[in-house]
Amino acid sequence: MDLGSADAFDRMGTLGVEEEFYIVDDRGRPVSGIADLVYDHPPTGILEDRLDHELFQFTIETQTPLIEDVGSVGSVVREVREALVDHAADHGYRIAAAGLHPTAEWYEEDHATKPRYQSQLDRIQYPQHRNTTSGLHVHVGVDDAEKATWIANELRWYLPPVLALSVNSPFWCGFDTGLSSARAKIFEALPNTGMPTRFGSFAAYRDFERRMVELGSIEDRGELWYDVRPHTGHGTVEVRTPDAQTDPAATVDFVEYVHALVTDLAARYEDGESGVDVRREVLDANKWHAMRYGYDAEFITRDAEDTVTLAEFVAAESDRLGTDALRRRLDAGSDAARQRRIADDAGIGALCETLCLD
Repeated sequence: MDLGSADAFDRMGTLGVEEEFYIVDDRGRPVSGIADLVYDHPPTGILEDRLDHELFQFTIETQTPLIEDVGSVGSVVREVREALVDHAADHGYRIAAAGLHPTAEWYEEDHATKPRYQSQLDRIQYPQHRNTTSGLHVHVGVDDAEKATWIANELRWYLPPVLALSVNSPFWCGFDTGLSSARAKIFEALPNTGMPTRFGSFAAYRDFERRMVELGSIEDRGELWYDVRPHTGHGTVEVRTPDAQTDPAATVDFVEYVHALVTDLAARYEDGESGVDVRREVLDANKWHAMRYGYDAEFITRDAEDTVTLAEFVAAESDRLGTDALRRRLDAGSDAARQRRIADDAGIGALCETLCLD
C-alpha cells in the first residue's frame, strides 16, 4: 500500500503545476482524443511522461517539470501549453481550457477505460459519471511534514477568495447554471471533496489517509480530492481550488500567489504562531459565496464577526505579501462574466471558439 511518508517533505518552495484541459475539434466542441494523444502517440520533449488523461476521453492533464524558482513559472507553463497545443494539432485536435466545457453533455461523452477510472465509476456512480470538470492544481514544496500540515490547515480560509478570482465555468451541458463556478459545485458531489477539517498533526493526517484505504473507503490516497492537502508522495502542499484557466497569465498569477502565501505561512509556523481554527461551516459558506457570486462575493472573516469583499481581500493580501498577482486577476475581470457576455452577444459556438488555446 503506497501511502507516502514524512520523509517526502524535504525541500521548501519548489513548484509543480497541473492543468486540466479539453480535447476539442476544429469548432471547439468536445471530441474523444486520449487514445491518439496519450497512448498511440505519446509526446516527447517537455511533455514526455507528463501528459495524462482524466475521467473522460476528451479531458487531458499536463504536469510541469519541477520548477525551482517562482520566476520561471511563466515560461514553463507557456512552454507546456504550447507543446500540448502542437501535439494536439499534429493529430487533428485543438485544446480548450475552462472549468467546464460549456457544451459537453456528460451522458454523451465517452469515459476513459483506464481501470482506476472504471473502478471509480462503478463505486461512485452518478456523481462521477457526470464529472466533466477541469481544475488547476498547484504544488508547493515544504521541508517538514508538520509544517506542511499546519500550512494546509491555515490555507483553508484563503481559498474561497482564490476560487472567486478563478471562476471560469458558468455553463454546463449547454445551459447557464446561474453559478460563477459550476465546476466547484459539480465536483463537490464526489466523496472526499471540498473543505477538509483541521488536522492536529501530520500523524493525524497520515493515519486518516491510511485508514481510508484500509477500510475500503478509497482505493488510493489520490482519491482524497480535498481543496488542499499535504501531498504525502510529493512532499508538497497541494492547492486544488481554482477553475482551469483559459489565459496562461491567470495560471501564473494563481501559482505566484499560492507560492507567496505558502512561503509566508511557513515563516509564521517557524515563528511559533498557533494558527486559527476556522469553523468548517464558515469555510463552506465562504466557498459557496465564491461559487455563486464570483467577483461579487463577500467572505466571512476568520473570527466570524464581519465580512470582507473580494476587493478588500485582494488589497490586504497584495500589501501583506508584496505581490500584485491577485490585483492583476481582479483588474482582468471575471472569466465567468466574460463567458456570459460572449454567449449572449455571439452565441455558444463563439464561446467555444474563444476557449481554445492558440
